[in-house]
Amino acid sequence: MSSLAFLVTELQSLASETRRKHPDVREAAEKSLAILRSSPEQATASLASDGPQSDDLLRPVFMGCATRNAKVVAISLGSLQRLIALKAVPHSGVPVIINTMSDCMNQGVDIQLRILQTLLSLITNFPAVHGGLLGDALLLCFKLQESRIAVVSSTAAATLRQLVMFVVDKVVDEDRRDIVDVTAMVETTLPNGDVKSLGPSAQDAFAVFQDLCLLANAERPRFLKLEILRKTFALELIESVLTNYHDLFRKHDELLLLLQHHLSPLLLKGLSDRPSFPLTLRSTRVVFLLLKQFSSELKTESEVFLMLLIRIVGSETGEADMIEAGHPQGSRPLWMRVLAMEIMRGLCSDAELMRSIWDRYDAEEGGSRIFTSLIASLKRLVTEKPSLLGVGTQMFGVGVPASASSTSDLSGYGLDVGGVAGMVANAASATVSGVASIISTEAGLSLHGSSMKLQCIDQLDKADSPVIPEAYIYLLGVQCLVALCEGFASFTGPLYNSLMIQRPRAAGEPVVRAPPALDLASLSPEEPATKQLRTVHDMMESGWPALLAALSFLISTNLSDELFVDVLGSYQALTTVAGMLGLSTPRDAFFTSLARLAIPTRVVSSLDSYSISAHTDPTTPRSAASTFSENLGLALSGSISSQPPGFSDRNMACLKVLVNSALFLAGSLDESWFNILEALQNADYVLTLRGTKNPASKRTNTGSGQTSHPSSRTASSSGSQAAGQSAKAGGAHGSIGQVQQHLRHPLLSDLDPDSMQHAIQRLFDASKNLDDGAFRHFVSSLCSLSSAMIGMQSEGSQSLLMDSESVDELVTSPSLSPPELAHRRRVSGIHLPRTLRSGDFGISKLGGVATLNMHRLIYRSPDIAWDPITGHLLSVIRSNVAPAAVRVQAARILDDILVVVPRNLSSTGELQPKVQRRVLEVLAQQVILDYVGVSGTNTEVRRMGFETLHQILQASGHTLVVGWEIIFEMLGSVCKPVTVALVPSASVETLAPPVSPDTPRGKPLPLGYANEKGQTSLVKIAFQSLTLVCDSLTSLSPEHLRLCISTLGQFGRQADTNIALTAAESLLWGVSDSIQAKRKDTEKEPEYSALWMFLLVEVLGLCTDARPEVRVGAIQTLFRTLQLYGATLSLETWDECVWKITFPLLDAITAAIRQVSLANEGGSFSDPHWDESKILALQSIGSIFNEFLASKIMPLASFVDAWDTFAGHILDSWMNDSRAVTSTALRCLDKAIKALPSEGDSAGKTVGALQRVWTACDKMGVAIFTKTSIPAGAVTPTPARSFQPFTQESLMVFVDVIRSVRSVGRSIDNQEWVYERLERLMSILKDVLTYPDSPDFRPDIDSLSPVQTVVMEVVDDVNLSASGVSSLVLRDLSEYSTLPFIAAFDIPSAEVSRSSSTPSKSPQKRVTYIALSKKVMPMLVNLFLRFKDQPMIYVDGTLERIFSAYAIPMKMKYECPAPSKFGSDPPLWKTATNNFLRIVRECGPQIQQIANDVPGNCKETIWRQVIETFKGAILADCSATETLPPDVQEAEENFDLALIASMEIDVIPYMGEGHIPDYLVVQLAKILHQGSRLREVDSYLSNPPSPALGTGSVAPKPESDRISQDFEKVDRFGSPDMTIGTTESGRFLPRERFSYWCFDLLFLICSNTAKDKVSSRKRVAALCIPTLLERCRMTLVEYIADESLRGNLPFPRIREEELLYVLQKLHRLELWPGTLWAALSESPSKYCEELPNIDQSLQPTQLITDAVKRSRKAHLFHFYSVLCEIVSIPRKMPSIWSSKDSLRSSITVTTLSATKSSVTQSSFADDVVHHRPIELDARTVVKECLKEIGKEMGVGR
Repeated sequence: MSSLAFLVTELQSLASETRRKHPDVREAAEKSLAILRSSPEQATASLASDGPQSDDLLRPVFMGCATRNAKVVAISLGSLQRLIALKAVPHSGVPVIINTMSDCMNQGVDIQLRILQTLLSLITNFPAVHGGLLGDALLLCFKLQESRIAVVSSTAAATLRQLVMFVVDKVVDEDRRDIVDVTAMVETTLPNGDVKSLGPSAQDAFAVFQDLCLLANAERPRFLKLEILRKTFALELIESVLTNYHDLFRKHDELLLLLQHHLSPLLLKGLSDRPSFPLTLRSTRVVFLLLKQFSSELKTESEVFLMLLIRIVGSETGEADMIEAGHPQGSRPLWMRVLAMEIMRGLCSDAELMRSIWDRYDAEEGGSRIFTSLIASLKRLVTEKPSLLGVGTQMFGVGVPASASSTSDLSGYGLDVGGVAGMVANAASATVSGVASIISTEAGLSLHGSSMKLQCIDQLDKADSPVIPEAYIYLLGVQCLVALCEGFASFTGPLYNSLMIQRPRAAGEPVVRAPPALDLASLSPEEPATKQLRTVHDMMESGWPALLAALSFLISTNLSDELFVDVLGSYQALTTVAGMLGLSTPRDAFFTSLARLAIPTRVVSSLDSYSISAHTDPTTPRSAASTFSENLGLALSGSISSQPPGFSDRNMACLKVLVNSALFLAGSLDESWFNILEALQNADYVLTLRGTKNPASKRTNTGSGQTSHPSSRTASSSGSQAAGQSAKAGGAHGSIGQVQQHLRHPLLSDLDPDSMQHAIQRLFDASKNLDDGAFRHFVSSLCSLSSAMIGMQSEGSQSLLMDSESVDELVTSPSLSPPELAHRRRVSGIHLPRTLRSGDFGISKLGGVATLNMHRLIYRSPDIAWDPITGHLLSVIRSNVAPAAVRVQAARILDDILVVVPRNLSSTGELQPKVQRRVLEVLAQQVILDYVGVSGTNTEVRRMGFETLHQILQASGHTLVVGWEIIFEMLGSVCKPVTVALVPSASVETLAPPVSPDTPRGKPLPLGYANEKGQTSLVKIAFQSLTLVCDSLTSLSPEHLRLCISTLGQFGRQADTNIALTAAESLLWGVSDSIQAKRKDTEKEPEYSALWMFLLVEVLGLCTDARPEVRVGAIQTLFRTLQLYGATLSLETWDECVWKITFPLLDAITAAIRQVSLANEGGSFSDPHWDESKILALQSIGSIFNEFLASKIMPLASFVDAWDTFAGHILDSWMNDSRAVTSTALRCLDKAIKALPSEGDSAGKTVGALQRVWTACDKMGVAIFTKTSIPAGAVTPTPARSFQPFTQESLMVFVDVIRSVRSVGRSIDNQEWVYERLERLMSILKDVLTYPDSPDFRPDIDSLSPVQTVVMEVVDDVNLSASGVSSLVLRDLSEYSTLPFIAAFDIPSAEVSRSSSTPSKSPQKRVTYIALSKKVMPMLVNLFLRFKDQPMIYVDGTLERIFSAYAIPMKMKYECPAPSKFGSDPPLWKTATNNFLRIVRECGPQIQQIANDVPGNCKETIWRQVIETFKGAILADCSATETLPPDVQEAEENFDLALIASMEIDVIPYMGEGHIPDYLVVQLAKILHQGSRLREVDSYLSNPPSPALGTGSVAPKPESDRISQDFEKVDRFGSPDMTIGTTESGRFLPRERFSYWCFDLLFLICSNTAKDKVSSRKRVAALCIPTLLERCRMTLVEYIADESLRGNLPFPRIREEELLYVLQKLHRLELWPGTLWAALSESPSKYCEELPNIDQSLQPTQLITDAVKRSRKAHLFHFYSVLCEIVSIPRKMPSIWSSKDSLRSSITVTTLSATKSSVTQSSFADDVVHHRPIELDARTVVKECLKEIGKEMGVGR
């Protein structure tokens, strides 16, 4: 609904209400309604323009107001409001309206309120109301404001405020319009007397404000028609105007003059008069506005007001001050001071105002020093009642027992000790009953408990001052201080940021992250910001002492968390502002104060005592009072807290501010870093130690206690417990403590130890943002702190620290700490000798700083970062008094730096070599200490250095361009020179206790190798680096390579065998490869060749190391190098290698071996390790000679001398070394011989070399024969050294050498050696073959031993075509074949040789030569058959030697050794028999062919040996066959049948030749005679029976004497005596068939059966017939003699069969005519073929005898008497069954059918007949024999 509609409604209501009582009014109203309804727009326009209808429209309103009817007046005023709202009232009607409302003012409340509303609407809608009209309108309001009706008064007051504001606001509009009607300007007299033309609105404002000031001062107004106005209301209106239009006042001088001349005196008077709360309150508020808004315009007035306020604030300080201030009423009330402080708080919050105040009053000399006084006043205020503020117990830390010494701690924070002493004393002596009261009335300061709900200055409705908390004024003081500090920071910070951080940067200029302090001198002095900064600078410089004193006091009082945060924030603000402005003194002071607050002295000092008490008596019972007080958060005096000493939350917050401030000012701290770092060190110590030393808490995990990285901490150390204490310590604000735990200020968050340590670490991390100068100061301070702390520790604990092997732990003895050593580090309070520390804080942090600033270390000048950091770390490392753990820590940090620097170094530019050299030089100072004692710390430090070197080489070794000499110096420093005796101490080993074989025991090092644990670890680590160096050899210069070689040599001599072995075998090999690769450059070849020789000499030094492994590795490296690169070496280099490397190596090793031998008793000890070394050397030399002899060594001018030396070494080794070495030496010689060239120009040198070798071999052969180490004419051996027997291995190699000599020699001239050398060769071979002392014989039964093999190969290789050579070889081979029978021997058992009391249980080993004999026997046959046409073998006795060789096994027969162990070879005697018979088969015909070339005596010798061989074979003992199975016995006899057959075919035909003497033929017969015996009869024939033999038993003769007299017995042929008979059966001989075969052959050679070689056979028959007859006589005569004694006792079968056999053979035998006659003559050979004629002159008997001897049956005549005796035997004779016709043909024995021998073609071919058998006895056969005699005599014809 629009305003016009409202107007219509109002008029209708007016017409309705006045219908009856005021009809005129009704009529006027209706008329107005008619006008409005007819034309609303025209009507309103008419009103606004004061048209003709305006009176009609306004009339009902004015008439209604005149009725004095309240309801009608109200409706009329409402209509008037509608008209005013529609601006339908003409300007001319305004005075009427004002007058009308003035007339209605006495109406009721509603009317009065409507009047106020109408006035407000009127004035605001008609801006043109000025002057008196405006004054009338305001007067109405003033009058209503004085109404006693509150609503009217308050509404009027509000309306006045609005109207006054409107009046002043019109001035603003007027000023906004540039053009003002001049006619409207009003001349106005100003307070200073000047006249000024003002606009209407300005005039109105001037007049109204002037009157307000006059009315407030109780003066008469000049514009308003008022008599009086309440001062309070006037001041309120003034305040409203100034509050809203202060800018307007600054633009209008007339208004400022009003402030100066009227308002300021008014206010000064109001504040100086007797205090009235309402008036003073409002005056104070206006003063605040003047100071805040017009201080620059009202300079003097502001000075006065400020000084007045300062005096008011400080009025409590004493009466003297009040008198001085001129205050008549004396001390001002508290509320007045509070008002002043509330104003001060507002002023202090305006930083710009504060700066202005400084500039006006303090900056100039002689100024009033307002700001300084203000700061001092605030400081005095907050410190005037310490007891009221209380003591912040949290600032002392947690877990610290209270004591009287607290006063000293409080004084350190600026507390009034005197004021606090009473409280502290009361608290210290409080009992349990008083604890609660202390808590309930606890002093303190908090927003909740100390502030007012509504500040005093805002309580305008109060006539009297409200109740003000006593601590409220101090809270205001705190807030003032906080506001001042925040004002400094809020202004300085952004400017600092814009000027130093966000300033424009030049191209390439880095971002400034840690800027320095502002240099005000460098800024433009005309810039406003510079002036402002200078102002703040001066304010800080002047006020910081008071500010610091006030803040340090406040922060130690019992503040709530909010206030604590504010105060702490002020600390931070002042610290940072001072730092930003370059005020080092105040900055350092604030840092020092923060450090004390963050790190209470007693917390640090209590840690040690707490840990001791907790460890000594952790379960000490506590009193009830102590327990109760601890539960309430208090600790009674002298009681020990239940938790370890540590930082509270507030300490942590202070520490956080300290860290943050330092972080912010990092770029400008310079030398101040020292104190800051010291504080951080102590904080870190407490945080770390407290977290690791809490045995009383079950929730505490004890960590390692490392300085920088605590592993665990107590969860409640500064968390929940401290928060709880904070809540309780706040006094009245304790009730909100729990809420604050959830919504905490950032300064009170993240206060756990881990977070704080991370914050501390962030500060150090920020070092990377510092510029170079700031960083240098930072590092220098850190190093200085570390040096100071280390120095204190060294002085204080030098007598207590022990340098143990475990450098990770320091051993301290607190109980032994003397009082005089209890040093304290200024503010730290650390009790050094009793503090368990594992490292230094400064060093620890220095490492992290260096890591973060690696670019500075590398790319900046060394004096910025490198020199300070490394210099300090080195000074600690090399200090002999610094604690061990600190030294190790410094080494660890330094090593981390040195490892990282090369990795981050660019590989180009001039900086690379400089940085690399710096790194290596520093590392060298760590590794190479001036004093290297037995300290474990020194060892550990050096070990870490070597590990660092290894890491550098591993990661950056390929980039190193300089410093190799430093590296080798470092590596060499770890190597100790070794003076080693080559001989191991036998006495030590002898005295050593026996060690069980199962007990593991490390191999002891040789004497001279110190195996210290520390030294060994150093060598190992350094060697790893050296290994890496050897992987980068390509980058080393020749000089560096030389250093590398020398260093490798040093490592090769160290105690660690693995290292020495690797150095000698692997790394030096790699260096050699590198050198050889660089030798390819012809220009550098001489230099690198000399370097390579230097390497060989270094390796040579290792070849005689006392450790076998090292020696072996060095020797391998040496010769592998020579072998690999020998082809590329020049002859000069080869000459050096031969004479400077090869032979010196052999000399050195040989000397060592001799020394070892001399060191042992008897010289029998030989160190196998040294032998192995020499073996390896010889093997390598052999390979070198084999490969390079022809191409490199023989062309040398010194080759002859070299070869002689070489051969001499081999000979010396053969004579004196162990046989393992000997074998290798000979193999070496063998390789060299095979390498000798056989063609070309070097052939002559080869011949000479072979001659020298043969000479050496000859001497070696002599040594074998004599079994001594030195032959005649050789070098005298060591007297104490016993000779070592030659091994089979050495003998075999010796033979190989001879083979090689022969092979190479024949390849040159293709000729066999001369006979003399071959003879010597065969002699040597025989000595080798039969050498009996070897300890390593191999089985030689089934196969040849290696030595036998090579000997036979040499023999096979001999060219037999030369004269005498075949005989030489055959003779030696014959001897070889006899070795199993004449030279076999048992090998002495090793156990037996060591201890004869404990013989070995293993089977005895034996050297048998069986395999050799098996091989040689057939060879003899083959060689004989090959050379049987050569007379030499018959003449020189070779054939006899062969036969004699075969004779031995043939004679031994079953006594021969077994032919094989695992095989089925034939027995040796069978092999010998077969081979012998093969030769015998060829012997007879061959001798006949070359009979003219073979002397007779040689033939005799040959056949004699043949007969002897047959004799041994036929008469061999065969008793062993008796145990064999029958079939085996039969097979054995059948084999021997070959002997009989060979004798029949191959021997007997040639025995009758003339060159064969008679005794040989006779011997042959006797052999057959012996072989045909069937039983042993010698004892019975030669000895008469003893009386004991009457029983018929005959004791047999021992077997050993059975045939010992075979050929020495008297020949009994033709003896007529009959033997003595016996009934003893006798001992029958085995092999019955073989005996009959011999008997058969004996009959055969005497018969005339054979038809070839009759002459020879006759001679043989003549010489053998006596033996045959004797053999038959024995059988017959013994039978006759025994038969007479035996009677009816039957004979054994063999006796009967033998009788029948002899009788049958005699019956069948036919002799050559005259054979018996020749046999009985004096010369059987002479008459065997042609007998002399019968001498007819003989007597008949003799004649018959002579004729009978010439008969074919002469043998029967010989036995005629014996036959007669047999026939005359009366008893039954032996008989056989045979056919009837056998008597007509020939009587034979059938009992032994097997006797039908195949020896001859005439042996009983007709013995078997197929007719009916008859019984044939001996008597019958004898009868037939007698008949034959008769036939021969012609009887019965």
